[in-house]
Amino acid sequence: MTAPQTEPIAPGERFNFAAHLMAANAGRPDKAAFVDDQGRLSYRELEFQVRRLAAGLRAVGLRREERVLLLMHDCTDWPVCFLGALYAGLVPVAVNTLLTADDYAYMLEHSRAQLVMASGALLPTLNAALSRSEHEVGRVLVSRPAAPLHPSEVDLEAFLKSHEAAPRPAATHADDPAFWLYSSGSTGRPKGTVHSHANPYWTAELYGQRVLGLTESDVCFSAAKLFFAYGLGNALTFPMSVGATTLLMADRPTPDAVFRCWAGEIGGLKPTAFYGAPTGFAGMLAHPALPARESVSLRLVSSAGEALPAELGERFQRHFGVDIVDGIGSTEMLHIFLSNRPDRVRYGTTGWPVPGYQVELRGDDGGPVADGDTGDLYIQGPSSALMYWANRTKTRETFQGGWTRSGDKYVRNDDGSYTYAGRSDDMLKVGGIYVSPFEVEATLIQHASVLEAAVIGVEDADGLTKTKAFVVLKPGQSADETDLKAFVKDRLAPYKYPRLIEFVSDLPKTATGKIQRFRLREAEAGRR
Repeated sequence: MTAPQTEPIAPGERFNFAAHLMAANAGRPDKAAFVDDQGRLSYRELEFQVRRLAAGLRAVGLRREERVLLLMHDCTDWPVCFLGALYAGLVPVAVNTLLTADDYAYMLEHSRAQLVMASGALLPTLNAALSRSEHEVGRVLVSRPAAPLHPSEVDLEAFLKSHEAAPRPAATHADDPAFWLYSSGSTGRPKGTVHSHANPYWTAELYGQRVLGLTESDVCFSAAKLFFAYGLGNALTFPMSVGATTLLMADRPTPDAVFRCWAGEIGGLKPTAFYGAPTGFAGMLAHPALPARESVSLRLVSSAGEALPAELGERFQRHFGVDIVDGIGSTEMLHIFLSNRPDRVRYGTTGWPVPGYQVELRGDDGGPVADGDTGDLYIQGPSSALMYWANRTKTRETFQGGWTRSGDKYVRNDDGSYTYAGRSDDMLKVGGIYVSPFEVEATLIQHASVLEAAVIGVEDADGLTKTKAFVVLKPGQSADETDLKAFVKDRLAPYKYPRLIEFVSDLPKTATGKIQRFRLREAEAGRR
């Protein structure tokens, strides 16, 4: 399939991304826009609900550019809430549904969210966060409540029915703040990454349409959830930009759940475009119920979140007859800027720059590096975030003039493709989600028996990164692996616990007492 070749038209100065998507789909009112396990939402119904929500948010006193927290499992209510806030000129802050009450308490205070839109199943965690936060929220709109609501909680469906549709969108500009996504850092709290109304337009135009070649006839399903930058493009902005249909699933994307979706168990539709991450592909290929090639309708498969091992891509292609199109994006750039192509895949590399983006590899002196040498990856393109909210230091470190520092190291190959060479910091990508080793270490040493801890990434048999903790126990104390894993799971988001734990007598350190993680990585590599 040939992607469009004409140059995209830049958004005008006055631009509301939600209104842009509504206008783009005005000619297909009865087509399914989103389908989940409880029903479907046509493009006409979606627009009506988006405009009703926008009117309701204004009616309760919310003002332009005020933030609203979006804590919701993937379902047809998610795009209504996200786009409704944009349509009203508000700024939705889409957050990870796997975090702890302490995480949400911080995000509420940091974003100063004036309202929360949340899934009923997540209310207990949200209420715990609200009780710990000094920031007050006016009300909570609840999607699919699972229990009777408190006076400050309002059923989303009833809220929508109580308001007439807003006659027009907010008069936002292309460079106005549109939404936030939180980006993890190697130290400290997550960073509120602010994106404009124009940014998702550019990612849909330059990558969704011109690289992936999505069309109106596609049925899209993303294992990455909508709160991820990757999932937001895969399951909302890309398919809506061409009038495709998206399947949404609230459950975790286990192999069994993904296979059920591929078989058409969501709305009777089989996806033609699937978006996953290498850890997920490894689990699927190892699963005894791996579907046969002829039982699926996949024509396009995308991967991001962590580097795709060549062997995984080759095994998938041999089984299904479809290549995995691997790329790299970031929360700061909103989506993928370096990628293979459906008709040009070189496994073991991340591919070539997406048209519309420039990349540079720079050495420690800031100058360019030669092909074959490792350098820090910088990107220039139209979808770069505006800033990190209330974090000028990190903003200046990452957004440097027209360039964005990715924090990744790469090598440029002779054919112009790029090969991943690791991180510039100690951050780990596990299952497509960043994990800070410092955060895990700080949690481990809270255990009564633990003196010191150091966390690194190690490769498993599929070439994927898993976290490993090296633990020094206090004299005379004891603990086992199961106990320490449970301890971390109880205090951090569950995906952050160390998959492997090794008890050691001491840790390698510098003369000043700083732990040398690179020594642990070297020793681990020597065992393999």
